[in-house]
Amino acid sequence: MENIFGKDLSQITDMVTGWGLPKFRGKQLAEWLYKKSAISFQDMQNLPKAMRQRLEAECTIDRAASVAKLESGDGKTTKLLLSFSDGVAVETVLMRQPYGNSICVSSQAGCNMGCAFCASTLHGMVRNLTVGEMLAQTYYINDLLKEQGEKVDTIVIMGSGEPLTNYDNVLRYIRLLHEDYSLGMSYRSITLSTSGIVPNIYRLADEGIPVNLSISLHAPENELRSELMPINRKYPMADVIKAGKAYGDITHRRVTYEYILIDGVNDNLKQAQELVQLLKGQLASVNLIPINPVAEKDWRRPSLARIEFFENYLLEHHITATVRREMGNDIQAACGQLRNKYISKS
Repeated sequence: MENIFGKDLSQITDMVTGWGLPKFRGKQLAEWLYKKSAISFQDMQNLPKAMRQRLEAECTIDRAASVAKLESGDGKTTKLLLSFSDGVAVETVLMRQPYGNSICVSSQAGCNMGCAFCASTLHGMVRNLTVGEMLAQTYYINDLLKEQGEKVDTIVIMGSGEPLTNYDNVLRYIRLLHEDYSLGMSYRSITLSTSGIVPNIYRLADEGIPVNLSISLHAPENELRSELMPINRKYPMADVIKAGKAYGDITHRRVTYEYILIDGVNDNLKQAQELVQLLKGQLASVNLIPINPVAEKDWRRPSLARIEFFENYLLEHHITATVRREMGNDIQAACGQLRNKYISKS
């Protein structure tokens, strides 16, 4: 049985015309899958009965099933552990922001980047997610919101995994989100977060799709960044910054550099000064993230005064900086924590 959830219009049309059906049946089927979020071929009443029977015999619509769900006390954050047909589960988070509903989507089951502060990497990477599995996370939450008369407004591909090492599937997912027979999302409403896979940053810049790029930096010096992020040994910080600048120059989109603040590790004056020198003159901003403690890691969050000092130093030196608005701390909304509990119980 072939899963058709995640196929684009051209793939669906090729399939139905291969069955001897007219081309327009492909558009109808795509609209049922994505515009109307149908989960059964029998619901697709404007398709001929024989076509529906063949779809049922040869195809599936593999969506996601909920394994666990956590709601924050303020009702603004929902964390879901969603599983797929092979039993692999990933986390997806809904954040009800002042500007609309934002979701954080995983691109891989687990992660093999080995970042020292991240829970997603503790059990390594199981596999890449398919286009359909990333889309299934999106549709699961969009269907929940639809019941309340709402929808997904923005997407960040910032959950478990490194999107740029699952490049082809992630790009097809982004393009499918944008199609008018799907969710019709603006590319500018989509953010992709990377640990700095340099060749694919350049590749993304040349795609001609103005998605927002977020680069995990977390240290302004090579030695410390390599300690926090082993990928820095393959793609050194200077090359990452150069690629980020090129992305901004080519797409005219401001690049965001993510910087997790860890008490006594990367939050001192010298590092603030080095960060200013590194980003001076770039179309860039810094998103400061006070670390979300992970039980398996011995990292502490800086004091509020320390966080404010670091932010103010950047602002005073003309680097756009904000401290990430924290959501879902009471439900451990950092990537990987819910999945790790699930794996441990399993």
